Amino acid sequence: MNAARPSGVITITTDFGHQGPFAGVMKGCILSRFADARIIDLTHEIVVHWPAEAGFWLARAFAYFPAGTVHVAVVDPGVGTSRDIIVVAAAGHIFFAPDNGLLAPIVTRYPEAAIVRLTPAALVRFGIERASATFHGRDIFAPLAAELASGRCTPADLGERVRTLVPSWVDEPTVDANVTGLVMTIDHFGNLITNIDAPLITRFRNPLVFAGNHGFELRRTYGDVRPGDYLALINSFGVVEIARAEQSAADGLGLSRGAPVTVREA
Repeated sequence: MNAARPSGVITITTDFGHQGPFAGVMKGCILSRFADARIIDLTHEIVVHWPAEAGFWLARAFAYFPAGTVHVAVVDPGVGTSRDIIVVAAAGHIFFAPDNGLLAPIVTRYPEAAIVRLTPAALVRFGIERASATFHGRDIFAPLAAELASGRCTPADLGERVRTLVPSWVDEPTVDANVTGLVMTIDHFGNLITNIDAPLITRFRNPLVFAGNHGFELRRTYGDVRPGDYLALINSFGVVEIARAEQSAADGLGLSRGAPVTVREA
């Protein structure tokens, strides 16, 4: 399958936040099985119950990690139900998450990805016979991530190959005369980060970015405008972002996740 030799690195993405022991306990379970694991918190601040944001960040962040990294993402409003768990091998990495649309962006970007659905037999094989109904991050994802990262198993050892998975909760941007996407996430600074990738707007000579009945010129960086002024730019992850210099664009514009954003010629 399309995965490199295990690097021993595991990233964790969740909506757990830092109130309570949940993220820490996941790490403890990983280390109990694989003491040499190198664990990186990608983020635990995904908006609760929204797998789409986790998939957005994972698809744009994983390439900054060594080939052979195992990326565990637990944003799982269906925990304990009949929803499936999947492992995806793509671009030399392994991704492990509930089958709730979270990994759809990875498979969209890498159509050669191999998808495996976790089976009950695999749980038994690796000594997981009793999982709680509410904390699969601890009882399933953490121990199996350790097995994958240590090289003691491969994605193929965890179940059966499938061809499809649950689609993302958020559609890809539409491209016609304009390009229309949405605000996918808001960072610590109040910047509105969209799902519109830079290559989608290169055809515009003078792009204008519209959101909340306002238009914003595309600039290079935050310091290109005066403090308090709004702007649009291509951010460090290669997507269109709406910002307010030294202030919060989200607060100033009253916009949040899901707000439509359109880019068109000026």
